[in-house]
Amino acid sequence: MPGVVSVRIEASPSGEVDAIHVLTSVEIGPKQTVRNIESALLAHLGMRVDHRKISVATTVDAPRIRLTPAAVDAIAGPPPLVAAAAPVAPLLAPLPVVETESAGTRRYVFDDVEVKRSRNGLGCRVTLRRGDESFEGEAEGLETEAARLELAARATVLAIAFAEGKAGTLALAGAQRVDAFGTEFVFVGVTARQGRDSVLLSGSCAIRDSAEVAGALAVLDATNRWLEAAR
Repeated sequence: MPGVVSVRIEASPSGEVDAIHVLTSVEIGPKQTVRNIESALLAHLGMRVDHRKISVATTVDAPRIRLTPAAVDAIAGPPPLVAAAAPVAPLLAPLPVVETESAGTRRYVFDDVEVKRSRNGLGCRVTLRRGDESFEGEAEGLETEAARLELAARATVLAIAFAEGKAGTLALAGAQRVDAFGTEFVFVGVTARQGRDSVLLSGSCAIRDSAEVAGALAVLDATNRWLEAAR
């Protein structure tokens, strides 16, 4: 959901929702966030929750996006001779580059994902490549298994949005595991703004290396097709 950093839900002994606590970035106002939550719960779960049960706090410490040296050179303009970017020191053991299609038919390809503990619980950094350029997106959240998947997907969305100059127009709507045909998949939804309207992009990827890798690839599955069509 656009602007949402983390969520905690309090339930009564009977299973009803007592309170929903939401931490958001400054890109979406609290009132709009409450309306988005009410609409999402009603549309996806058929659940009506009184808006008075939803509390929203805003943080200016939003997920960070950083450019690698190669991307900075690309934005500044090509010099006579472009030096290769220094490799990013891995926080965990680096994963192999994964490409599901040839580079000529994809706007972005997955390069690496790194997960570490942060002051907010977990931090996730995803690195993408577009030709010779390299872009990074970072997100932080709670230290849970579900959060690891969503953080990787959100970091991927942030990297793409910044690289495309579409900051604020792309946001992760959600990410979840889905079992189908004897295989576990990651399914994601990405909200993309088009003028005054918005569209929901969807993508999926089978979990092979890790849920984090699959989350990043599922976002690319959703957004690369949209970006190609928008060119």
